[in-house]
Amino acid sequence: MEETYLLSYPGVKKKILAGGKGPLPHFPPGTKVIFHFQTLLDNFERTVVDDSRLAGRPAEIFVGKMFKMEIWESLLTSMRVGEVAEFWCDAVHTGLYPIVSKGMRLIAQGKDPLEGQKHMCGMGNLFHYHSTGFPELDEIMRNPQPLIFIMELLQVGDPLSYHRESWMMEKDEKLQTVPVLHMQGNSLVRQKQFREAASKYKEAILLLKTVQSREMPGDVDYINLGRMIVPLELNYCQCMLELEEYYEVIEHTTELLEKHRDCVKGYYKRAKAHAAVWNEKEARRDFSTVAQLDMSLAALVRRELKELSERMKEKYWEEKEQYWNMLEKTEGASKQEEEEQQDEEEQKDEGAKQKESDFESGKAGEKTGSSEMKRVEEGEAGEEEVRPSEGAKEEESSRAVELQACDEMEGKDWQQMLRLVMFLQNEGNFLIKEQRFPDASAKFKEALGYVDFLQNKVWDKVSSRKN
Repeated sequence: MEETYLLSYPGVKKKILAGGKGPLPHFPPGTKVIFHFQTLLDNFERTVVDDSRLAGRPAEIFVGKMFKMEIWESLLTSMRVGEVAEFWCDAVHTGLYPIVSKGMRLIAQGKDPLEGQKHMCGMGNLFHYHSTGFPELDEIMRNPQPLIFIMELLQVGDPLSYHRESWMMEKDEKLQTVPVLHMQGNSLVRQKQFREAASKYKEAILLLKTVQSREMPGDVDYINLGRMIVPLELNYCQCMLELEEYYEVIEHTTELLEKHRDCVKGYYKRAKAHAAVWNEKEARRDFSTVAQLDMSLAALVRRELKELSERMKEKYWEEKEQYWNMLEKTEGASKQEEEEQQDEEEQKDEGAKQKESDFESGKAGEKTGSSEMKRVEEGEAGEEEVRPSEGAKEEESSRAVELQACDEMEGKDWQQMLRLVMFLQNEGNFLIKEQRFPDASAKFKEALGYVDFLQNKVWDKVSSRKN
């Protein structure tokens, strides 16, 4: 077919390559348009720059939603479904194509098209970074030129036929969607589908925060939107408590309380989350704040604090039992090692005695030609030579037995004693908090006994071993 100029769009020529089906579609704002495209340079070779078919997925835009290549909306809205057309566009319409192409390429690679960009217009990002990362696009950016687009219109979607994302909604539409999401979340909570409910509440929160970001801080609308966010945040945190996502609750309630310091429910939910992760000090502080802000909740706070104390006691005794089991295992292992070392030393002593006796018997055999008197004298001398060595070894073994007896009497090495001293000190501190002063005094006295023993006995034993 012959080339024709599009009316009202100077610098654009259209050539229909394959006719479409049916009448020209209606394209109201928000219409989803799905299409394939191919970009060519306007040169003799008609060099291909981009081809959506090679990427494996068609492109899509939404009419009236400020797509960077505004001319593409005009091109696509002049086509019928199934139509294939070639468009020649002057350089005045292709200045932003390098940015559009870069974004589509990154999406095809599974990357974020906005990664690394600063908050500014598209051309501002180009001038800031001086390159798109693709040489052929950089060439088009340096030398603006006409481009050829071959497009095939695949599908035109009704604006109401798909879920509209938040960035596609207008302000009024977002505000109308929030109550619907709130009701859906409440319904899911009654069905105990807490994760799905949390998703609904979070979506509503994001819509309100998007609208609030366009208002001036301190204005009436800004403050009212902030108040609308509070119940949604609290519902979201309650769902996270049910799902045992306690650190998520702490993060969201802390952010909420920075803006609304009189939110009693916020303090209460954060206290519950702190208690669940054993942050006793923070939990008690938040529970106390709840009682100060609302005196009618004092009884509830007392019950929560009592339950917290009981849980902390249970945790304390569980940790104590685990610690003692660990000490017993360590003590048993150390005793076993000492016994093995003692057995090895005894075996070495026996081997040395056997070698010495063999040497003496060989020496006596070599002197068979000498007199009986000499053999008797040599035998007596040999016995005298053996006896001193046996006496020295008996001394060493008796010293080892004494040291072993000292160790067995105490039953613990110095490292275990140090750990036990620290444990007794912590136990005594806990008993002081419980106002059980006699028991605490006994624990501290026991710890001091171990300290005295370490100072007066252990180091003496170590020094004697060195000597």
